Amino acid sequence: MAQPVALVRVPFRIFAVVTVLFPFFSFVFCVLWSLMFNFAAVTATHCGVANFLPSISAAIGGHTPQRYIWRSGIALHAAPRLLVSVMYYRYYQGMLDIQHQYVARISWCLNTVEVLCLLGLTNVSSTENYAAHEKMFITFVTCSLLYMMLCCVMPGLGKRRSLSAMEAYSLKVKKRLTIVSIVLSIVCCYFFVRHTKHCEPGMYTLFAAAEYIVVLCNMGFHMTAYWDFADKSFYVSELPRETEEDKEPLLTMNQEV
Repeated sequence: MAQPVALVRVPFRIFAVVTVLFPFFSFVFCVLWSLMFNFAAVTATHCGVANFLPSISAAIGGHTPQRYIWRSGIALHAAPRLLVSVMYYRYYQGMLDIQHQYVARISWCLNTVEVLCLLGLTNVSSTENYAAHEKMFITFVTCSLLYMMLCCVMPGLGKRRSLSAMEAYSLKVKKRLTIVSIVLSIVCCYFFVRHTKHCEPGMYTLFAAAEYIVVLCNMGFHMTAYWDFADKSFYVSELPRETEEDKEPLLTMNQEV
């Protein structure tokens, strides 16, 4: 049988970098553009206290062109993220013994819900429907943190193979980013409650700064796929075709089977 001819080959490392750059550049653009051209509107608070940074929701959803840039960036990165979530599901399946396969399934569900909620809260801004945006944001953060914790735990659960040097480095980065994300998520809640209850000047600025770091840690965490699948590539190739030599001769009517 003739060997398939590769028409396109995309190394996973390039795929991973491009996928993460979509939300990263969208995020940076939205925050900087909001600060330069919509500062008063995006930093306004319900009680009028001093604030110097917009929340992510205010930066991405309240004004144009930020809203279009952010929605485009998230939309472009969503399908690759869902594909990588399946790759990680198979990756952890091969790592875990039979008794712990369910953990890989749970992690895949959490990762998928995380991506879908990110799409939802991106397309339904806080100004359009605050209640729906808030619920999807909370679900996104919860699923994200739970998924990150499971990814740090799974390599030590009934493992069927040892980690390569790159995988070990990736796991170390994952653990550090997970710890930072958990701590700063708690800090975000603290600053938000302080701002809501006491309306202290600058408290919302601290909330926004901590929120930025949590989002960047999330991007960095998913970027660790760069090391986990460093030797993988995506191919577009022709289907293998049968040659004349591959075809079995037809049996004649009087030939015994």
